[in-house]
Amino acid sequence: MADNILEMRNITKTFSGVTALKNVNFAVERGEIHGIVGENGAGKSTLMNILSGVYPAGDYSGDIILDGEKCEFHSIKQSEHKGIVIIHQELALVPYLSIGENLFLGNERGSYLKIDWDATYMKAAGYLQKVGLNESPHTLIKDIGVGKQQLVEIAKALAKDVRLLILDEPTASLNETDSEHLLELLKELRGAGVSSILISHKLGEVAAVVDNITVLRDGEVITTLSKKRGFNEEDIVSAMVGRSLLNRFPKRDPQIGEIALEVKDWTVYHPLYEARIVCDKVNFNVRKGEVVGISGLMGAGRTELALSIFGKSYGADISGRLFINGRETEIKTVREAIKNKLAYVTEDRKGDGLLLSNPISKNTTLARMDKVSTNQIIDKDLEVETAKDYRGKLNIKSSDVLQTVGNLSGGNQQKVLLSKWMFAGPEILILDEPTRGIDVGAKYEIYKIINDFVSEGKSVILISSEMPEILGMSDRIYVVNAGRIIAELKTKDASQEIIMQAILDSEKT
Repeated sequence: MADNILEMRNITKTFSGVTALKNVNFAVERGEIHGIVGENGAGKSTLMNILSGVYPAGDYSGDIILDGEKCEFHSIKQSEHKGIVIIHQELALVPYLSIGENLFLGNERGSYLKIDWDATYMKAAGYLQKVGLNESPHTLIKDIGVGKQQLVEIAKALAKDVRLLILDEPTASLNETDSEHLLELLKELRGAGVSSILISHKLGEVAAVVDNITVLRDGEVITTLSKKRGFNEEDIVSAMVGRSLLNRFPKRDPQIGEIALEVKDWTVYHPLYEARIVCDKVNFNVRKGEVVGISGLMGAGRTELALSIFGKSYGADISGRLFINGRETEIKTVREAIKNKLAYVTEDRKGDGLLLSNPISKNTTLARMDKVSTNQIIDKDLEVETAKDYRGKLNIKSSDVLQTVGNLSGGNQQKVLLSKWMFAGPEILILDEPTRGIDVGAKYEIYKIINDFVSEGKSVILISSEMPEILGMSDRIYVVNAGRIIAELKTKDASQEIIMQAILDSEKT
């Protein structure tokens, strides 16, 4: 019989009459890494919010059994007291406090009246060593990268005597090296007796590190796959979406035309550090009917390049020449970029792309409110009808277009963001990490939207940290490193190994 640290029995949770979880039974063995996968809206985060006390006892039915004893958590503090710690995708760190201060925030060392700072920083240094983070505990959070911030979150969990660690999309914003480091740390923690629950859309990572995987679909457990019995990515995908996705990337017969956008000698300096070049004499182009991929490691300058082109939204002392349909064009503002039929879909849909507290209808028309206005007065009926049209075209799953965007799944939020920019009427669409944090089914739908867009003779620039996505969707690929384009590849001649080798070779010169 399995030695379970956790059992969740017959968990059912509803929101305003809509069932989010239905009789879910779920168990984690002591000292295992257990994966939870499912499409956006499958109920993964809801289940973990129940376990961690975000949704208190009484808001759901069913039982939580920890170490053989029934538990009722009315707050996060209560679940943490029992050794359950959750790390959300949006990290809960204070940028202008030090690592040491963050590590013990709400869990301070010392007496009720006075913090013992010597003990704080000494213990913090010990926890940083445990997670393999070579940083001073006095360093401010804002001065370290996202990968290191994830390690701080895990060190913070260890400081709470964690026994069951829940990680929600921990590698979504990490590069490959940081992701590998994090997953290796989970294995080390497993060896030290810490159990983990890993929620991730990166199925390859999940399959590589977990002992068991529970698949949720529409709020129900579909199956639990065991590494002992063997499984692969296709088994996971089939269980998640209810069918086999034989081809992750929809086929497209490219009809490539004339150059739509050309950038020459594009140079951008950092907005704060004036001597630092972020984009260094970049030259590239994209043709009508073409998807051009921009590949590179995190920090290579891909997003900075895109934003600087899109109405000089980023950077200082920008120089170079921009040509649209063969005509040299100067674009100084976002308004001018939209007027010239450029659009940029941000990698941060929650922070920069959407108004989460507003309905789908308002978000859909946000980039071109003039198209649903007369004398600067918005025609609410036209706004709603426009949103309904795009909701149908992009298959946005919602109760109606008046539903608040913040209540949608990640995949549907991304489709609303796409509809916002498609309504603006672009000919050239820059997509920055368009499938980050969404499931395989939603990814496939976004890929079809991209293919439909370029089939109309329009152009897409695709920035992605997922090399299979770049290789599967692009007609040509530019490889970026340290603000420079270091290689241009036809997709048929490219591979993950060739791209990485180009990056490594560029660092030697």
